[in-house]
Amino acid sequence: MIRIKHVIVALLLSVFFFFVFCFISLHAYITWVLSNPTVAPVFSNPMLAKGLKYEDVTFPASDGGRNIQGWYIPAEKSTKTIVFSHGYGANREESWVPMYDLAHFAHRLNFNVIMFDYGFASQSNKDVATGGKKESRELLGAIQLAKQRGAKEIVVWGFSMGAGTALQAGLVTKDVDAMILDSTFLLEPDTLYHNIRQNINLPRHPSLEIMELLFPVLNGTGLNQIPYAKVKAEDYPFPTLFIHGTQDEKAPYPIAESLAANQTNPYSDSWIVEDSHHELLFREHPREYLRRVSAFLSNVPLAKAAKEKQQPTNASHSTTFSAHTL
Repeated sequence: MIRIKHVIVALLLSVFFFFVFCFISLHAYITWVLSNPTVAPVFSNPMLAKGLKYEDVTFPASDGGRNIQGWYIPAEKSTKTIVFSHGYGANREESWVPMYDLAHFAHRLNFNVIMFDYGFASQSNKDVATGGKKESRELLGAIQLAKQRGAKEIVVWGFSMGAGTALQAGLVTKDVDAMILDSTFLLEPDTLYHNIRQNINLPRHPSLEIMELLFPVLNGTGLNQIPYAKVKAEDYPFPTLFIHGTQDEKAPYPIAESLAANQTNPYSDSWIVEDSHHELLFREHPREYLRRVSAFLSNVPLAKAAKEKQQPTNASHSTTFSAHTL
């Protein structure tokens, strides 16, 4: 009987540890997939897509960690540059936005345009996705390129995690004059679990704790290395336009509302659109989208002049529109 009991205990322990191993392995797989998104290759270029002359450019990240590939689209005698910051799982084209249309729009407003691939989207030297830790340094490299090309006014236009990355870069640079942030995604425990839960029903605890342990092992970046708390509390010195949909299934819109509420620059603004979806606001409301962006960009020189004169800033304003009013 004693031997039988020992066998039963051994079997039960084996089953228990087997399920623990499977549970941890599942989290390791999820962490690896999140760190290594599948990204489609670049299939076109500005000339083929919109008839825009461009240059292939290679520039270093601000920390010199890697070289970044992209395009520079010059505008005639312009000292204004827009740097596009694409989202997670996409490359510089980000076709569902669609990025070529917005690049063409920016060029018509006489902005030079920089489009580039983050390391996780590189076709020649792929890197892991780090939620903005490495990507913010790569964006800072693109901003430095804009300065080297003579830009006196630099606007970062970010999408999804590219918008969250822009906010992280904004914490450490004084070279940005404005930001346009579409469907801002900021990697933090809440948004991480929110997105995982949409695909697989895992318990919040201990799933988050396990993944927080696995991220540094599998991609070298822990969630605590992403300054999401500082970003969520920051009042940025430059004007920022937040654009977000209430039906955003990846980045809940209250996050954008909270970020916008922190801004005191009088030229900052937000547009929260009823029933619009993640990164699809331009497709869903193209005319209103471009009208608001154009109006915002026209105020950037005023904001810059006010900053140079060190005038006091007023509270930012926020507006919410329902889709049927647009």
